[in-house]
Amino acid sequence: MVQIIDPLLIAALALNFVTLGTSRIRAAIHAVALQGILLGLLPLFIHPHIGLRGILLVLGTFVLKGFVVPAFLVHAMREVEIQHEVTPFINYISSLLLGALGTGMALVFAHTLPLADEHTGLLIVPASLSMVWTGFLMLTTRRKAIMQVLGYLLLENGIFLFGLLLLEAMPFLVEIGVLLDLFTLVFVMGIIIHHISREFSSMSTDHLSELKE
Repeated sequence: MVQIIDPLLIAALALNFVTLGTSRIRAAIHAVALQGILLGLLPLFIHPHIGLRGILLVLGTFVLKGFVVPAFLVHAMREVEIQHEVTPFINYISSLLLGALGTGMALVFAHTLPLADEHTGLLIVPASLSMVWTGFLMLTTRRKAIMQVLGYLLLENGIFLFGLLLLEAMPFLVEIGVLLDLFTLVFVMGIIIHHISREFSSMSTDHLSELKE
């Protein structure tokens, strides 16, 4: 399974740098969505005998991370008419350098953790720590709320990936982690409502066509 798992994780790590290096919000949304799809497939390879409960978890993760949450983000982007993150607190080159530094430190730190023998040769832990670090960077260095939501999703992806190591031992804990994506949907709708209420005294959606940040 290492021949399948590690390439998927390397692709997921590459998508971290796509989100850190792009100013186009739509491109960042697509990158996070693709990462969610890759993570949704991983349980099938990490735990080949997960049963019906695990398969339902895979389907829920695949749909939520890969399609539902990104669709809400694209909708929010259109409603508030934001296309680019123009002036982040830290420029994109510095963000990429910090992302690379964090990924390197994650690789070093992962070797110091007492992991099970079947997990020591995989990139699961370094990739999860790198995603958490990338999400933290997005949350703290981006000005646009939608980009900050993407940072939260990256951070949650890292937590979910780390939790996959415990899928057979504590499946309920991993399932609770998936609910964080539902919280994201509420967060995104809150962004839209906040923009409406900030610009207008009415909450009517008739004003959405006039709404600008």
